[in-house]
Amino acid sequence: MLRVFCFRTLGITVEDLYLIDPDPDRGGHERGVRVELRLLDEPAWRGSPNASQPVIVDRAVWRADFLESVAGGPGSKDRMHHHPGMLDNEPGRRVFAPGLTADPMGWLEHQLSDVLPHLEAAGVDTRHHHASAQALREATPEVVGTVATVLGEVRAGTLATTPQKQP
Repeated sequence: MLRVFCFRTLGITVEDLYLIDPDPDRGGHERGVRVELRLLDEPAWRGSPNASQPVIVDRAVWRADFLESVAGGPGSKDRMHHHPGMLDNEPGRRVFAPGLTADPMGWLEHQLSDVLPHLEAAGVDTRHHHASAQALREATPEVVGTVATVLGEVRAGTLATTPQKQP
């Protein structure tokens, strides 16, 4: 299930997932939670002043994957990593950080408390995102709580139980 938090120009997606690494040397099955910082597209107003408007959760600029190998089991934290400075929605290389595996939710809280550096690393002009970044900072406990809940459900075996279809 995909969960979305919207903050005018920025969004956070939280998704449980089960992946099969396509590289057999590194491979294996992975389960966990993906968190992405995304830009929200602001389309032109449509309809009457009271009409519902589209919400377009667009380009991903930063990602954290709270993954664990199926072989390692729940709580192994052996595949947790992040992808700073995503370009054109592509994650680039995995970056493993000691703080991420030592205290995953504390690390995430720190990352979401100031997302402007993540935007800059992805080449995004931050001028129009300060208010949204502040709103996200204020909602960080709720976002992190959702990630912790979803990760707990993955570890309990109630979410991310079958591989995602991959192209």
